[in-house]
Amino acid sequence: MAPEYAMDGVFSVKSDVFSFGVIVLEIITGKRNRGVYSYSGHLNLLAHAWTLLNEGNSLDLVDGNLKGTFNSDEVLKCLKVGLLCVQENPDDRPLMSQVLLMLASTDTASLPTPKQPGFAARRAATEDTSSSKPDCSIVDNMTITMVEGR
Repeated sequence: MAPEYAMDGVFSVKSDVFSFGVIVLEIITGKRNRGVYSYSGHLNLLAHAWTLLNEGNSLDLVDGNLKGTFNSDEVLKCLKVGLLCVQENPDDRPLMSQVLLMLASTDTASLPTPKQPGFAARRAATEDTSSSKPDCSIVDNMTITMVEGR
């Protein structure tokens, strides 16, 4: 779900582009977007994929079942297009017609560099998950506390 829809209820054609990008990344990685990627400190697949792209390790994302059976240039193109679709600001996301042109193109060098995806917050490094603490999660400057009724 696009951040602008989840947070503010604003829906547009760019919301569908965001969802398409999530699906592209899930297909390539064989993983779901939600869930914590504890080994990387990210809360979701989008942030993990974006970080690996910036580090030049994008192919580490590919589903292990696909290893050696794919064209790495095509996969990198799809990963980059997927990340362009999930950029945080809807104005930065391409239209679906542009997405189709990018996927059909053989010139991957001309693809723009994706900006940070929506919902790409990092887990707090000092988060205490011991059972002696109340059920609380900290992400950047936001605190969510779960209070159970009597």
